[in-house]
Amino acid sequence: MINKATLDLIKSFEGLILRAYPDPATRAEPYTIGYGTTIYPNGQKVKLGDKITQTQATEYLQDDVDKFARRVKVLVKPVLNDNQFGAIVSFAYNVGTGNLAKSTLLKKVNANPSDNSIAGEFMKWNKAAGKVMNGLTRRRAAEAKLYFTK
Repeated sequence: MINKATLDLIKSFEGLILRAYPDPATRAEPYTIGYGTTIYPNGQKVKLGDKITQTQATEYLQDDVDKFARRVKVLVKPVLNDNQFGAIVSFAYNVGTGNLAKSTLLKKVNANPSDNSIAGEFMKWNKAAGKVMNGLTRRRAAEAKLYFTK
């Protein structure tokens, strides 16, 4: 359902950590493991002290991304190409589908998926706990670039 370019983008920005760690912005829950997994495929929350293998991390990422892709598919009205859809899934994987649902980004995608101002809408989402984060700025730029890659 999601192309390799999208998975590679998510992996590169999430990074791979094989033991659970707290949210970098808040230093609290949700705890994360692997490539950004906060809830295991069995529905259990990630807990501090958890450890996994790289194979498990890849499996958990695929499960997570598939779930996000299904949620995004409900929200996005026009047919998008694989890169456009993947960029939106990566965005939602990072900020949540609730934030995507109420975003101007989604409104613009649904109104006209070729609108060049969509790139600027990605860039508005570069803060965590009210602070601009360099990693989020780079991620949003990469998502916008993927979105407009044919």
